[in-house]
Amino acid sequence: MSYLTPQDQYVHSVVARKAPLFLGAGSLDPVANIIREWATQYLLEIKLSGSYVKGTAVAGSADADIFISLNQSVLCGRTPTLETLYNSLATYFRVKGYTVKLQNVSLGVEHAGIHVDLVPAVKHPGNTNDHSLYRRKKNSWTKTNIDKHIDHVKNSGRATEIRAAKIWRNLHNLDISSFYLELVVLEALKGKSLTAVADNFLSVLDYLKTTFVFATIIDPANSANKISDELSIAERQAIANKAKASRAQPNWGTIIW
Repeated sequence: MSYLTPQDQYVHSVVARKAPLFLGAGSLDPVANIIREWATQYLLEIKLSGSYVKGTAVAGSADADIFISLNQSVLCGRTPTLETLYNSLATYFRVKGYTVKLQNVSLGVEHAGIHVDLVPAVKHPGNTNDHSLYRRKKNSWTKTNIDKHIDHVKNSGRATEIRAAKIWRNLHNLDISSFYLELVVLEALKGKSLTAVADNFLSVLDYLKTTFVFATIIDPANSANKISDELSIAERQAIANKAKASRAQPNWGTIIW
């Protein structure tokens, strides 16, 4: 058994304390039913995705991500573009009484105390799980594959460090998506120990304060999709500044808590 330093034990304790909400069986059925009403015959699949499935979720972030896979024929009818598809889903949930937060590729809603991110996507033809998503911040679209995202992160062995980084992000209200941050952690920890979580978390802060601002982070499911384009240089610099401030703190209790 690997020896855990007091610093490692502290990071593990913070991560354990910020465990995500447990999603009971059927807890999201009402949301799924609304999605089915909206999608009608175009619906291919509704499934959990994102941090909860990857094992990197933390309290204070979205409790669940629901991926909505739609047949490509949806773009030929009532919703001729990915943008109008995205906005149509938002409108439908508002009509059902939900407050909807427009995010980048997702829509945020609250259901029975559960924060849910809805991700509408159109499946590409053929034997593939590639999908097209609307990117609201850029008013454009991108091709991606969430199954590859899940495998890439879930099999990395970095769940504790990723969860620690998300806790740090939430503590400082930093604007960086969970997937972008997950990829940043994996990049920062290439070749690092799989057990020294405290040193690894400091390495993540070092990466954020020195390399992150101008680093290009690529979608592992689509080499043409630059995830780092989600944020401007100024937005990345704000994160780097906070990482520098955290790295300068004299004790762990003021770095992450």
